[in-house]
Amino acid sequence: MLFETGKVFLAPMAGVTDWAFRTICAELSDCVTVTEMVSSRALVYRDKKSMRLLRKTAAGTCGVQIFGNEPTVMAEAAAFALELSGADFVDINMGCPMPKIVNNGDGSALMKDPELAARIVEAVKNAVPVPVTVKMRKGWDKGSVNAVSFACAMEQAGAQAVAVHGRTKTMLYSGTADWDIIHDVKQAVRIPVIANGDIFTPENAIACKERTGADGFMLGRTTFGDPWTLLQAQAALRCEPIPERPPLCDRVDTAMRQFHLAEQDKGENIACLEARKHFAWYLRGVPYSGYYKEKISAIATMQDVEAIAEGIKKDLR
Repeated sequence: MLFETGKVFLAPMAGVTDWAFRTICAELSDCVTVTEMVSSRALVYRDKKSMRLLRKTAAGTCGVQIFGNEPTVMAEAAAFALELSGADFVDINMGCPMPKIVNNGDGSALMKDPELAARIVEAVKNAVPVPVTVKMRKGWDKGSVNAVSFACAMEQAGAQAVAVHGRTKTMLYSGTADWDIIHDVKQAVRIPVIANGDIFTPENAIACKERTGADGFMLGRTTFGDPWTLLQAQAALRCEPIPERPPLCDRVDTAMRQFHLAEQDKGENIACLEARKHFAWYLRGVPYSGYYKEKISAIATMQDVEAIAEGIKKDLR
């Protein structure tokens, strides 16, 4: 089986789920991780920036996610991505709702063309020796909710799992995720179904499991600065005691490990620029942290990062 039933997944998120953050999440919770989405055309052209996104985490099961709308290009990109990364599976993005993606016919635009989507899955499946999965949505808009028939078509084309976000493309990330459509997909296919959308807490994960009967549960934005949410959700799904989030000093140490991993992966300059948003996320909800959030917004060197971390550990609880 590709995935253990009841498994927690870290959603692939552009600009967030880089190798450093995925490593932290996988080490803490043994969750399944997926790279940021990578353009198939960029991979075929051997774009170095795109290639760097494909680094596999050492811990846990890790997939690579590619996007595009040409079966032959997707097949070539999938084979190259697998060769480069050694990933455990290849995920095809058919769910991204952002204009710069869908306006090119990629991402959730493929939900308007199930036949093309199926040809892409079949081409990728024939090009790689590992399982192929699909990330999809409820549909394009409320007038074209086709998740059930689309998932069935993906299964028939050779997909070995589908992750379903319970929102349409036009909803983006607004409104409420429709877990009932995920339930309907689960009833219609024999492959694993991963539920995505509005799973923010361990209690949400349990409620989603009861409502959908899904095989896996994908957490996204709630993990920003809080990778322990994955561990808590996994414990809840296994009917184990839910661990408390560590004290602030330990959370800061985890953040620092993430930033040092990012420095190793991308160099000091990029790691520091990206640490500005990640470090601020780690301080969400921390009383009296405004002073340090202001300092975080001006981070330029790892020395800055380390000085801020020491100050937080000394001054805040």
